[in-house]
Amino acid sequence: MPSNVSLHMITTGNELPGYRIVRPMGIVRGITVRSRSVVGNLGAALQTLVGGNITIYTELCEKAREEAFELMMRHAAERGANAVIGMRYDANDVAEGVTEVLAYGTAVVVEPVA
Repeated sequence: MPSNVSLHMITTGNELPGYRIVRPMGIVRGITVRSRSVVGNLGAALQTLVGGNITIYTELCEKAREEAFELMMRHAAERGANAVIGMRYDANDVAEGVTEVLAYGTAVVVEPVA
């Protein structure tokens, strides 16, 4: 049965302060592939005329990262981990207007330091 991996048990560091690694469970990942819609591209083009934050793209990127992060957490839980260390994001263009977002790290079982 999968354990739960809570947000405070995920770090970009190689250790989790206050915990010791009992068992490494391997690399885990979450991946999503997103595209921009024609309507979204039009709205973003209009926002670029004004300048500043292009909120349509910001929201798209945030949703993609959130989805990849949640998939990574699920993958870690399926492996029996209760934490993820060395967490990172990566993104690549798969095709014109199509982007892959990857969240990855090392799943581990940790226990509190006595």
